[in-house]
Amino acid sequence: MNKIIDQMYRHDPFSQWLGILRVDEGEGYCTLEMTIRPEMLNGHGIAHGAITYALADSAFAFASNSRGRKAVSIETSINHLKPLNVGDVITAVAEETSLGHKIAIYHIRVTKGEELVAHFKGVVYRKEDQWNL
Repeated sequence: MNKIIDQMYRHDPFSQWLGILRVDEGEGYCTLEMTIRPEMLNGHGIAHGAITYALADSAFAFASNSRGRKAVSIETSINHLKPLNVGDVITAVAEETSLGHKIAIYHIRVTKGEELVAHFKGVVYRKEDQWNL
């Protein structure tokens, strides 16, 4: 596993509260998994959009920082394609699609099994600061 992502996850109580599991990771990519719980539902009885967003955002953060330079989000968007219910296990796969000196772009696919349930796009600003391990 990636040492930077180890450090980030240890200091990320929100991702821990979500029950996020780290599945696969490396430079420029990250795969996370979580299960939808009852307290994650909205007034329609389906998973709140912020839950899917949060999983994708965590994968985005881990992938974009994994190369050693600190990266901060400057733009994100999400398309919610399918509703999610209690007990659904969802997976977010973040992949780097463009890496520049200052800007990098990531696409994150959120799936339930083989079904695409959300698509997230994120842009980061890559700072000069390095992660201290």
